[in-house]
Amino acid sequence: MRLASAIGATLGTGLATGAAMTAYALWEARQYTLRHVGLPVLPEGAEPLRVLHLSDMHVVPSQHKKLDWIASLAALKPDLVVDTGDNLAHQRAVPAIVNALGTLLDVPGVFVHGSNDYYEPRLRNPFGYLLPDNGKRQTNVPELPWRDLSASFTKSGWLDLTNTRSSLTVKGIEFAFAGVDDPHLNLDDLPAVAGPADEAADVRLGVAHAPYLRVLDQFTADGYDAILAGHTHGGQVCLPGGRALATNCDLDPERARGLHTHTYAGRQAWLHVSAGLGTSPYTRIRIACRPEATLLTLTPRGASRR
Repeated sequence: MRLASAIGATLGTGLATGAAMTAYALWEARQYTLRHVGLPVLPEGAEPLRVLHLSDMHVVPSQHKKLDWIASLAALKPDLVVDTGDNLAHQRAVPAIVNALGTLLDVPGVFVHGSNDYYEPRLRNPFGYLLPDNGKRQTNVPELPWRDLSASFTKSGWLDLTNTRSSLTVKGIEFAFAGVDDPHLNLDDLPAVAGPADEAADVRLGVAHAPYLRVLDQFTADGYDAILAGHTHGGQVCLPGGRALATNCDLDPERARGLHTHTYAGRQAWLHVSAGLGTSPYTRIRIACRPEATLLTLTPRGASRR
C-alpha cells in the first residue's frame, strides 16, 4: 500500500508539473516583446536610422492579441522595415496581416518569404524540431496565398528580394540589398545574387528567411555589412537563460537569436537572427524564448552596440 501511495504521489506530482509547464509555455507564447539592438554599419557622421525587423509572424486571423501588438509597432515610426518571412499560417491571413501592418506599409521596406508562406501548416511532433530537417515537405500540401501577400507588399512599395539584388535610399543613406528565397526549402538561388556587394552603397544588407551557413558564407564573402534572418524561433523551447537546443537549420544554437557575427573567407559580417513573433498554430508554446520583433538602431561604424 505504501509503495502504491508513493507511486501515485509521484505520478500526481509529475502531472501537476507538466500541466504547470504547459500553462506557462502557452502564456509565454503570447508575451510579445520588442527588442532594441544597436548595429554599427553606417558611414562616419551619419545620423542613426531605425530598422524594424519582423519575422515568423505565422498569422491566423483569429489571433487578435498578436495582430493588435503588430499594429502597435507603427508608433515606433521606423525608417525601414525588413520582413524575413513566414508571415502566413492560414488561407485567410493576408488581409489580417495587411490590416495589422497598417501604416508600416507606407514606410520603405523589403521582404523575402519562408516555407510557411508557401505551404499550409500541418500537425507535427514538436520533438521533431530537435532532429535534423532536410527541408522536404509532404506532398499534396495546399499552398497558402503567398502571391497575394507579395502583391500587397509590392503595391505598397516594399521591395521583393526573392533571389535578387536591389537598392533603396532612406533618409539620404543608400542601401544595397541581396535576398534569397527560402533556403529551408532549397529555393535559394545563390548564383543569381553572387558577386561583390555594391561598394558605392553606404550600407550593404543580405536578407534571407533561414540562416543556413551556405547563405551566410556567400553574403559575408561578397562584402555585405550585415545579414538579417529569422526561421529559428530562437529555439522556441529553450533551457533556462534562453539557451537554444536547436535551430531547425545548420546554424549553431549559440546564434539562434540576437546579434552575432559571421566570419568567412577572411571577412566578417554582422548577423541578426530574429526569434520571431509566432509559432505553429498547432504548437503555440514557447519556453525561455519570448516572441519578438526587433528595432535595430543603425549607427556609424565603430560605435558601440547595445
